[in-house]
Amino acid sequence: MSRKKKRRGSDEEEAPMPNAFGALDALGDLPTGPQGHLPILPVKTSKRGQKNTSRGRVDIVRQTAHRGGKAVTVAKNFKGIGLPEKQELAKKIQRACGVGGTVKDGCIEIQGDKREEMKRILTEAGFNPVFAGG
Repeated sequence: MSRKKKRRGSDEEEAPMPNAFGALDALGDLPTGPQGHLPILPVKTSKRGQKNTSRGRVDIVRQTAHRGGKAVTVAKNFKGIGLPEKQELAKKIQRACGVGGTVKDGCIEIQGDKREEMKRILTEAGFNPVFAGG
């Protein structure tokens, strides 16, 4: 046999809730708080969590040599950046340009002449891209 739960009927009256702030009325004159101005917040001086905007110069070159006449855009001379971050940047550039690419010998190679798009993405990543060569 199962037990039936007793339902609360609407005809039952609920006990009144005690006023939690009722005792404050007896204290008398309390200040109302700041009038018309916001509290002064301290100025942030920490750079933690912000992107580094001076990560160094990166050369962007368009090459066709030894590629059957096909143009390739190469970003090289990265300083202080590891292979995983280069691969992540290469993926971001490939998605933005809609082309293929790879990371070879520490350089990011993107198919086609995509210098402007590569410059925009590298600038967003905090680098100082420079068009080098012809």
